[in-house]
Amino acid sequence: MLKYIIVDDEPLAHEIIEEFCKVLPHLQLEKNCYNAMEAMQFLNANTVDFIFLDINMPKLKGLDFLKTLNHPPKTIITTAYKEYALEGYELNVVDYLLKPFSFDRLVKAVNKVSESTTANAETKEMPNTTESSTRFFVKGDKKHHQIDLVNLLYIEAYGNYTKLFLIDEMIVSHEKISSFEELLPSNNFLRVHKSFIVAKNKIKFIEGNRIFINEHKIPIGQTYKSRVNDLYN
Repeated sequence: MLKYIIVDDEPLAHEIIEEFCKVLPHLQLEKNCYNAMEAMQFLNANTVDFIFLDINMPKLKGLDFLKTLNHPPKTIITTAYKEYALEGYELNVVDYLLKPFSFDRLVKAVNKVSESTTANAETKEMPNTTESSTRFFVKGDKKHHQIDLVNLLYIEAYGNYTKLFLIDEMIVSHEKISSFEELLPSNNFLRVHKSFIVAKNKIKFIEGNRIFINEHKIPIGQTYKSRVNDLYN
């Protein structure tokens, strides 16, 4: 069962989404929120699998609302403004429904949530006796790759995907970079940019706003600069 909420200031939008979703037995509506503040309050105390989110709302816009959440749920944007699609790649946006949308189009978006949820479940950390031997499986290229953290150099966000750079290969995963940030041990890995996570012990040297790992050059984001400084201060 996938739990969801609707965040939209238009009652008619709630009615349409509810009617469509009632046909899908694996969905369960948890709450109707008519502004971002109401949704924020609900999500602070409850967990859902995904949300239907309108962009153009009073006081706090949809994408600005998502940015306030430390761990936003998977999100289906419902909007009449397709130009916001690119900005959503950096958030946890699964799909965009352009109003007015059909039942078939909503089902396609919900299926993306289901597929993404299944992929998350397949990325599991295996039991380990020491941190240095930690391994986990990640799905990529129709295979389940076992990753040994000893071989992981850094991770790069790649649109809706993520690139894992290992010592001897590169794997493209369907996971978001935020999923790996939660999975990886913080004492061994560090987020240094909105699009990069690096293995601390693989850093060769730091020069200016770049980190050098072997032949790779990783940028340091301005908001992450203090984290990097803590490595040598």
